Amino acid sequence: MNLISGFIGLVPVGMMQGLTYALIAVAIMIPFRILNFSDMTGEGAFPFGACVCAKLLMIGFNPVMALLGGALAGFVAGVLTGYIHEKAKINTLLCGILVLSMLYSVNIRVMGQPNSALFAYSSVFSWLPEAGGGYLPRILMLTVIDAVIGAGVLWFLGTQHGLAMRAIGSSPSMAKAQGINVKVYTLVGLGLANLFAALGGAMLAQNQGFADVNMGFGVLVNGLAALLLGEAVVGNRSMLRQVLAPILGSIIYFQLISIVLAVGFQPSDLKLVTALFVLVTLLSMAARKKRGGNSRKARTVAAGA
Repeated sequence: MNLISGFIGLVPVGMMQGLTYALIAVAIMIPFRILNFSDMTGEGAFPFGACVCAKLLMIGFNPVMALLGGALAGFVAGVLTGYIHEKAKINTLLCGILVLSMLYSVNIRVMGQPNSALFAYSSVFSWLPEAGGGYLPRILMLTVIDAVIGAGVLWFLGTQHGLAMRAIGSSPSMAKAQGINVKVYTLVGLGLANLFAALGGAMLAQNQGFADVNMGFGVLVNGLAALLLGEAVVGNRSMLRQVLAPILGSIIYFQLISIVLAVGFQPSDLKLVTALFVLVTLLSMAARKKRGGNSRKARTVAAGA
């Protein structure tokens, strides 16, 4: 009973976390699944959006403008990663690592300190009624935001520009042969992805009432775990499923984290649990792919016989 009651008590918190971190999962899905670009910038864009949002709140901007400012900062970070890759022709992972390393110092410069409390400033969540302890209105707001963003991404991927991005992810050389500007679309795709990551960080800063330069530590692994979990549940064989997977996966993932905490694990154990979860998921995916390859090979041999 203690396990069940403990889990039930963590459900609304897990829902808010899942809906917030769904944006970092979407930010991972776009470069990894659409552009076929291994990007780590999201781990730096997440706190960058939070720190820019915090600074804008402190100098008098309203909460909505602060969110938009934080999101725009993430777009710039993503474009910078793509620009470094195109100009220096270095590994995509290294480009992301360079940018997120630079953003750590930039975040401190932006806020003037490593962390800032925002309890004295208005947020988009402070406009909501405090029904149900404040959880239900916040969950509904985050659900609407995620639904709008998911629908927007799905719509965009179905447009001519979205199809061009998908073509680049499938075969850059073929896309270039078709007259698609690979460089521009890669920059825009990375910018959009990190815009969502930064927006998630800005929303988290307003929700929890503070921004910290270290708040992005580990979010990339969390987002990857959510993406893999979502793809295991709904698949990724259509654009709808591909967009739905990171959002649904993030919600399920943080409910699983709530179960882990209710069982008795400490918060300090969550990084280990998440890493093991990602490792087990990747191993199971590799095993399924190997079994599928063996079965196709067996069918081919049987047909030839």
